[in-house]
Amino acid sequence: MDRYIVTELIPPFLFGVGAFSSVGVAIGTLFDLVRKITDAGLPLGIAVQVLMLKMPLFIAYAFPMSTLLAAMMTFSRLSSDSELIALRGCGVSLYRIVAPAVVLSLVVTGMTFLFNELVVPAANRQATVTMEKALKEEKPSFQENNIFYPEYGEVTQPDGQKIRALKRLFYANQFDGERLKGLTILDWSQQSLNQIVTAESAIWNPAQNTWDFFNGTIYVISPDASYRNIVRFENQQLKLPRAPFDLVGKDRDSAEMNIAQIHEYKEIIKVSGDAKKLRRLDLRVQQKLAFPFICLVFGLIGAVLGTRPQRTGKATSFGISIIIIFTYYLLNFICEALGLSNVLSPIMAGWLPNVFGVGTGAFLLYRTAR
Repeated sequence: MDRYIVTELIPPFLFGVGAFSSVGVAIGTLFDLVRKITDAGLPLGIAVQVLMLKMPLFIAYAFPMSTLLAAMMTFSRLSSDSELIALRGCGVSLYRIVAPAVVLSLVVTGMTFLFNELVVPAANRQATVTMEKALKEEKPSFQENNIFYPEYGEVTQPDGQKIRALKRLFYANQFDGERLKGLTILDWSQQSLNQIVTAESAIWNPAQNTWDFFNGTIYVISPDASYRNIVRFENQQLKLPRAPFDLVGKDRDSAEMNIAQIHEYKEIIKVSGDAKKLRRLDLRVQQKLAFPFICLVFGLIGAVLGTRPQRTGKATSFGISIIIIFTYYLLNFICEALGLSNVLSPIMAGWLPNVFGVGTGAFLLYRTAR
């Protein structure tokens, strides 16, 4: 029975992957590429290359939707041909009948996770780079102007209490990929503003793990806010964190990074104390973890709905699938907005749609089995 049901599930699943990914590419990429070919003179060969690089993203989106469609179409066909009645008449429970669909959904969940981690981010990044090169609009992979970096940490107060506060404020006018230019650094690492560093330029020295500043001045500030000392230099090494250099050197969208790369980027952002950006990255990590399990949710719901005794054709199953998909992604969009606005935690915002979906599927299965 398991082998029979699985062989019935695979053809509509493959059909769904082809259909949903094709529709996604047509809506999300093809129309935009056609406009760039006609308006911006994008070469046809480059357009085809970008189209192929965008395919993995929409294939990943198609996996959960195809799981839903396959489960609904297969079990609707088994129900309409009275095969489910025969199985239940032989003493097979509904829970056991839908088990192959759940197991197949778990397999697709693993496939989706690996595909979404190993293939999709790299393909998205390459598509972006290829498009920018072709249109001669290539953007550097770093921030070029007005680099602003606040560093937060523990600061000791006059009464000895340690609080989290601004320790240093970095500002650079320009960055060419290697050298920061027009720097100003305000240092509050002691109880109050204790020094101001200005420099014409600075580079990170990996051998010494320090910053090399060139043609600048260090203003040492007394507790009464007067200048205690002024030191001019041509070349000065300062022990400051590397984080500003790492920050300006990374400018990639979360869709172009896997979970490990997002965690690396988070370590850089943590020092700056940018809570809003950290919350967004935390939410993206949870969404990347939760997204593959949509396959399990859709597989369970599709199998249960397909076992209903009503006779439904393939067109009806496809229409119901679209409604379920739209409802689920609407709920996901609402949870994302609540997560970004700090109403829900990143974990709740990322996983709540799945919890709701599994709960709905389990309830429908229980009702149908009765």
